[in-house]
Amino acid sequence: MNKLQTAFGARLALVLAGLSTPTLKREEGQTFVEYAMILALIGVALTVALTFLKDQIANAYTDIANKI
Repeated sequence: MNKLQTAFGARLALVLAGLSTPTLKREEGQTFVEYAMILALIGVALTVALTFLKDQIANAYTDIANKI
């Protein structure tokens, strides 16, 4: 109990003094989720773009095939 009071007192003193206390933060999981969300957004954007441009893409391939 004495160690807990000492740790709490030290932390409180640092906070009152305006100093940050060291904390254990794991950011690896956060970056993985962020990259996954970016990849999902890119996938959705590509799907929407290809859906709207499918006729123009098909015409471009047809023109290229006819010229060959």
